[in-house]
Amino acid sequence: MIRNIAAGVQSFTSNAFLVTGERTVLVDTGANFDAVGKIEELADDLDAVVLTHTHPDHVGNLETVKDAFDVDAFGFDTDQSGVDVAIGDEETVTVGDDEYLALHTPGHKNDHLCFYSESAGILFAGDLIFQNGSFGRTDLEEGDREALIKSIDRVAVTADEELQEMHTGHGPSVTTNPYHDIELAGKAARMY
Repeated sequence: MIRNIAAGVQSFTSNAFLVTGERTVLVDTGANFDAVGKIEELADDLDAVVLTHTHPDHVGNLETVKDAFDVDAFGFDTDQSGVDVAIGDEETVTVGDDEYLALHTPGHKNDHLCFYSESAGILFAGDLIFQNGSFGRTDLEEGDREALIKSIDRVAVTADEELQEMHTGHGPSVTTNPYHDIELAGKAARMY
C-alpha cells in the first residue's frame, strides 16, 4: 500500500510516500511536519528511506526519521548530507512488495532518481514529472533544461503505456493514464 504521509500538510514540503509491505520504505521524507508520528500511525516499523533527490523540501525530516527508526537513507550521491547508501543508475531496490528500477534522471537536480516497477505498474517520479505534463524546475542550482528533457525521454522509453500509477514529488498522484502525462511533460519541457 502506498500512502502520502504529507497529504494535507499546510507547510512547505514535498510529498512523502510510505510504502508498506515486505520492506516498508519511505520515499522522500518531506519537511516541516511530524513525519515520525505519521509513520507510527500507519506502520509498525520502517526498513529504509529512499530519496528521489536531496532538495530541502524532500529531506527536511530525514534526520528525525533516521533517528526515530534507526534506518539508512538510500540515494544517488553519498556526498549529499544524510545519504548513507548509494543507489546506482539501473540498480534495483525493493520498495514495499515490489522491485523498482532506479533511473538517474538529472535536470532538476544532479542526484535525482526516479523509481519504476514494471511488474507493479508504478513510477515514483520525484520532481521530474508532475500531473498534466508539468515538469521540474530548472532555474535552481544544478538545474539543466536539456538534461531534464533527456531524463523525461528516458522515463518515457523505460515505462510503457501500461503504467498505472505515477507518484510525484508535489501535487496529486496520477492514476488515470499516467503515461500520457509523461508524454505531455516531454513536449512541454521542449516548448517553454
